[in-house]
Amino acid sequence: MRRSITGRGAAGNPKNRFERIEVEPDPAGQDEQPRPETIYLRDHSHSIIARNDSLDIGFDASINPYRGCSHGCAYCYARPTHEYLGLSAGLDFESKILVKQGAPELLRKQLSSARWEPKVLSMSGVTDPYQPVEKKLRITRRCLEVLAEFRNPVGIVTKNHLVTRDVDLLSELARYNAAVVAVSLTTLDDELRCVMEPRTSRPVRRLAAIRKLAEAGIPVGVMTAPVIPGINDHELPKLISSAAEAGATFAGYVPVRLPYAVRPIFEDWLERHFPERKEKVLNRIRSMRGGKLNDPRFGSRMKGEGIFAEHIAQLFDISCRRAGIEPGSFPRLSTAAFRKAGDVQPSLFD
Repeated sequence: MRRSITGRGAAGNPKNRFERIEVEPDPAGQDEQPRPETIYLRDHSHSIIARNDSLDIGFDASINPYRGCSHGCAYCYARPTHEYLGLSAGLDFESKILVKQGAPELLRKQLSSARWEPKVLSMSGVTDPYQPVEKKLRITRRCLEVLAEFRNPVGIVTKNHLVTRDVDLLSELARYNAAVVAVSLTTLDDELRCVMEPRTSRPVRRLAAIRKLAEAGIPVGVMTAPVIPGINDHELPKLISSAAEAGATFAGYVPVRLPYAVRPIFEDWLERHFPERKEKVLNRIRSMRGGKLNDPRFGSRMKGEGIFAEHIAQLFDISCRRAGIEPGSFPRLSTAAFRKAGDVQPSLFD
């Protein structure tokens, strides 16, 4: 078994399913392997708005300023996207981050197009737009400047308190019912957070972010995702009540799912941190996923099925109602204030 690496969710690089050649580390030298430094590579994308036709996702267009994520969440469903780049879903996903420095300019170009029909954009549909390097690069902020300029609605999901830096832009969009933020809160136990989401904001900081956004008049909610049976499912009531006390007005959840290369990474993570619970956790996931660790079918992949999935759903509903939140209620954003390119005045943020 590999040793854990401080600040990382994965302990190695599993084989890329699209590559024929792989590097096999020498078992005798694993203890001497250096901690991988995070490196940032320029992404030369020619467009910034990605589209999907998934029937169980609440958006069909998104902006992803970064590819890969240094947060290091072992369960992250986005890990396999790094395999399309010829990299691994393991440490590569956490330590080799592609940055789209031209994202704001690409976004302005696409929103200015006569073919653009205003719609809600998700930021980000894959990786967190407020991972640590955003504090320096400010790509997400510059994209928000463009969205505020055009008054195009945006929904944000993040684990990072850094989102509060952009309260000015989000408040401006919220004036036109064009902004909503969901803060991902998976545990109130900071020791668990350290091993499950090592480079994310502490739980108390995420609750502080909810409070600050709510005080600024920005619609804000909580995403208790993923719910991992045997790890954090028992925290659902407290997670939702704490978020509601901080100002969250809506909530969502997704049971953990382990597509492709995420499965071995998560299994290895359980073995390293919770060996005594490993089989219990995996068996409960299987019970929600038709006997497997992942069920990709639309309609079930986001909710699961079976007795444990039903238990989580009921616990979530009861917890929401006790906290004064209507289960399944999400703010509806509006495109009514969108301004076509020719109507946009010089931006205050340029």
